[in-house]
Amino acid sequence: MKKVLFVLTSHEDLGNTGEKTGFWIEEFAAPYYLLRDKDVNITIASPKGGQPPIDPKSNEPDFQTPATVRFNNDKETQEILSKTVELATVNQADYDAIFYPGGHGPLWDLAEDAHSIALIESFLSNKKPVSAVCHAPAVFKHTKNADGTPLVNGKKVTGFSNTEEEAVQLTNVVPFLVEDMLKEKGGVFSKGDDWTPYALEDGLLITGQNPASSELVAEMLLKKL
Repeated sequence: MKKVLFVLTSHEDLGNTGEKTGFWIEEFAAPYYLLRDKDVNITIASPKGGQPPIDPKSNEPDFQTPATVRFNNDKETQEILSKTVELATVNQADYDAIFYPGGHGPLWDLAEDAHSIALIESFLSNKKPVSAVCHAPAVFKHTKNADGTPLVNGKKVTGFSNTEEEAVQLTNVVPFLVEDMLKEKGGVFSKGDDWTPYALEDGLLITGQNPASSELVAEMLLKKL
């Protein structure tokens, strides 16, 4: 049985707006069920362990999908989610791949998290797939190749686009824009139309643009496994 590590944010404050953020339910639920229904064993981790914060917006009626409805009725998965393991205790050797769901939270904590950075580098150097969707490609901000170059340098990547960030009016709230950061690090960035499924694979790196892309990323990951 293949084992995949999901890494969720522990960060819940949306900058200094007084509003809450966290991870986006659909981006966790859609890949989680897609993989679990194919007998993939999933462990969920977060920097602080325990219950990771759910972005309250992702629970609004407009953003419900079959996967979020299933999650909201799924006491067992909610229970597992409330007990995420602490990221610092996780070992790359125990897993076949790693997946990062988005939401705005990762921009603050996972992008800067030393354990996350080391894990990503370790998965790739051991020839294991690394996948991230929407805001989660933020996790590549400080990751490097063995030769010290940015991990995404020369790689085809996507992530939450500047136009999408503008549409949700958070361009001036977030610590950095995912699209700009990926380009600055030498990533070959491209995107589809706003809010439509778009995902890219380059070697072991799989990235998706927005919430609608999360299932596509999980499908690509499944093929890799």
